[in-house]
Amino acid sequence: MKTYGLIGKVLVHSFSKKFFTEKFAKEGIDAQYELFEMPSAEGLRQLIAEKHPSGLNVTIPYKLDVIPMMDQLDETAAEIGAVNTIKFFYGEDGAYKLMGFNTDTIGFTNSLKPLLQPWHKKALILGTGGASLAIAYSLRKLGIEYKYVSRSGKNEGLTYDHLTEEVMNEYTLIINCSPVGTFPKVDEAPAIPYQFVTGKHLLYDLVYNPEVTTFMRLGLQRGATVKSGLEMLHGQAVASWEIWNR
Repeated sequence: MKTYGLIGKVLVHSFSKKFFTEKFAKEGIDAQYELFEMPSAEGLRQLIAEKHPSGLNVTIPYKLDVIPMMDQLDETAAEIGAVNTIKFFYGEDGAYKLMGFNTDTIGFTNSLKPLLQPWHKKALILGTGGASLAIAYSLRKLGIEYKYVSRSGKNEGLTYDHLTEEVMNEYTLIINCSPVGTFPKVDEAPAIPYQFVTGKHLLYDLVYNPEVTTFMRLGLQRGATVKSGLEMLHGQAVASWEIWNR
């Protein structure tokens, strides 16, 4: 039986095991999908030695940390600078090798495009972690300008204090790439000024547990269009499966 799985620091919020377990059962695939929590990305080396996985997904906070352990990077993952999918293979020299991919951009782009309106020309990316890099890549490909928003103003971005009414009117696509609002802290939300959210705003939350986050709910109260990260999760998972089996 082949083993696939997800590595990350805290995985109680993850839907990946349920998604793949149901897929394997429905399609008669002799495989299992496990959750591998580890205190640091270095745990990947021990996991490989003990479990010999056929494929892995990577989540917070290790999408950048695993890169030095890759033998190769897919062109997209290299440009993004973050890995969420690892494929294992034997090289021509017979050595066991790791190749990093990023399927977050596939899941995000495919779920976002049907919601875009002509006025969604500029976006705010909340957070500066590995997921935000894939989102920024996707927005560049879609021709949408963006600014990062964080508490420190990292990556030449804005701080939450910079989000004036004028800024909010200009940036009508807001994407939460931070873990704020994830179960069990479901009452939390990114500290944007929700009083300036309008019916022209699209609030996209990469968080998918709960399916309707406080970020989304506050947007709905102001008439905004909202989207959870569940469809993105499914899209990136399907893309990961295709990579592992080609």
